[in-house]
Amino acid sequence: MGNRASILIVDDDMGMCETLSDIMEGKGYHTVIALDGYEAVEKAKESAFDVILMDIKMPGMNGVETFRQIKKIHPETAVVMMTAYAVEDLIREALREGAYGVLYKPFDIERMIGLIEGVKGGGLILVVDDDLNACATFKDILEARGYKVGTALSGEEAIEIARENRHDMIFIDMKLPTINGLQTYLAIKEVNPQAVAVMMTAYRREMGDLVEEALKKDAYTCLYKPFDVEEVIKLVDEICRRKRQRGQRGELCSADSL
Repeated sequence: MGNRASILIVDDDMGMCETLSDIMEGKGYHTVIALDGYEAVEKAKESAFDVILMDIKMPGMNGVETFRQIKKIHPETAVVMMTAYAVEDLIREALREGAYGVLYKPFDIERMIGLIEGVKGGGLILVVDDDLNACATFKDILEARGYKVGTALSGEEAIEIARENRHDMIFIDMKLPTINGLQTYLAIKEVNPQAVAVMMTAYRREMGDLVEEALKKDAYTCLYKPFDVEEVIKLVDEICRRKRQRGQRGELCSADSL
């Protein structure tokens, strides 16, 4: 991906398209506009885009249908869905099929830029731990490596974040305040089965059964606290490298295939 990422903005609202285009161009991106799904598919046939910002609710062909068509042409393109409506079924469907994330109108522009930078960077990672210091440490270490890192302090918060973002990797502490790490992982897996999950715990014996169950359900591995930082970095780099290789071939990545 070049230094100046190319973005296709797809929305039947011309004013919205122009506003987003002006903002993205001001941030240094190259933008192209399409006013419906059919035009978006034609634009995708003409050029490969790094990111597509796709409105879900459009006349004729909705955003999910458009996403499916574009995915056949350019499976590696990151597509971010946009909506002002409560269309949870369509959102869930898009995320299951590989959409990168969801933005809700009116937009938080900084969050939008963050999603795009996550596409450009090494990968999008979510750290789930009720220990704020542990989250901050993970975030500092991984962002220094070029990854985009989000944090959640509870299972419920993590599930909500996972519904709106397509993470490459999720680190989940097994011992969380309300729902445990296994329950959190299984709920996230429902909305984003492609994410690679790494379980974490300081309680090897107490959490042993839950860890074993998570691994049976395709969690990638379990890290035991205190961590060896270099081993964590090595693990993340390796997983994201393999995911990128599979993405370049248009394949979905699963824990089994890794």
